[in-house]
Amino acid sequence: MTFAAPPPSAPGPTGTEAAAPGSATVPTGIRTATVTRPRPRPPAGQPKPGKAPARRGRLGALDGLRLIAALMVACYHYGGRGGDISRAWDASPAQLFPALHSLFAYGCLGVQIFFVISGFVICMSGWGRTARSFLASRVSRLMPAYWVAILLVTLVFALPSVAWDATSPSDTLLNLTLLQEPLGAPRVLGVDWTLWVEIRFYALFAVCLVLPGVTRRRVVLFCVAWTLAAAIGQASGGTTAELVLMPEYAPYFIGGMGLYLLHRNRHDAMAWGIVVVSWLTGQHYAVADLWHTDSPKFFSYRSGWAIMLVVTAGFVLVGAIALGYLGWANRLRLTTLGALTYPFYLVHEHLGWVSVGTLHRSLGLPPGATLAASLAGMLLLAWLLNRYVERWATPLLRDRLLTVRA
Repeated sequence: MTFAAPPPSAPGPTGTEAAAPGSATVPTGIRTATVTRPRPRPPAGQPKPGKAPARRGRLGALDGLRLIAALMVACYHYGGRGGDISRAWDASPAQLFPALHSLFAYGCLGVQIFFVISGFVICMSGWGRTARSFLASRVSRLMPAYWVAILLVTLVFALPSVAWDATSPSDTLLNLTLLQEPLGAPRVLGVDWTLWVEIRFYALFAVCLVLPGVTRRRVVLFCVAWTLAAAIGQASGGTTAELVLMPEYAPYFIGGMGLYLLHRNRHDAMAWGIVVVSWLTGQHYAVADLWHTDSPKFFSYRSGWAIMLVVTAGFVLVGAIALGYLGWANRLRLTTLGALTYPFYLVHEHLGWVSVGTLHRSLGLPPGATLAASLAGMLLLAWLLNRYVERWATPLLRDRLLTVRA
């Protein structure tokens, strides 16, 4: 207990002076007794006093990395594989891009980088949210651009001048639910298999973390439990276990969540362990899935070392952003470019076939010019979708979901 005399020239109404925050003043005649109270302890799982609070500002560098991953996938779809894109080119991309084809073949690993980013972002955005708020944010973020992309691709494929077959009206309507993957129906968008993976991650995160309340301790337990359960599910070979636990994709989401814990506290030893184990298992699954030396169908020309390098680069770049080493990139105003990533990712593949076929076969543009023009056209379309669909539909849908009453 300390004592201090009030200033004689400015007495308060009760003869007391203002106390410092965290203390109480007790009138004692001429003098004032100041009682210092202990600071309240933070709830479990929250940063302790004296440590920097969690940084929740928009990370522009993450937006830039997200767009780079989307462009990697697009280059893979346009020049790093065969199938329908060979039909659009009327030739094999390996013949058209002899120097770049092998490099473009690694662009499919942009999906793994997406999943690491998703683990980071979902852990950050889900912290402190209710289940209803989390659900509203995810649905409003995914569905408006997705619905428009489904209708747009269906309409374009229905044109007489377009050589690709559209899905049936029934299958198109089912695709609007994003349940075509588990129900085995034809897909309107080839990339929507990754959205089905994301939805299962959101469901796990919501049930195991958002409902009880996200804390550091629960995130750590969830990451450890999911890692072990995914390994057991892989070993058991059970279809249901693999469907729920997603062993081949879990390491990327878990690694991203561990990186967010490091974003909150870079000295978190458990978070470092989660990230390292996730990287080790993630690179294993990537090599096992994408490197097959016995069949050209599975890209035997890809190097296992190169696959490991790309996966490692994804973890390292997200980690550098998490730890603040790429803070300078946050000043480059990459948020606008990052906003184009999702709509670009949705429309680039199938509409890219139409663009490539029109520009290269019909108009006679060289392969390099066709590739550049198709990428630019898809980015322009993504800007239009973001500007005239997402900017008003996303907040509108989110508000409606949050204000709905039982």
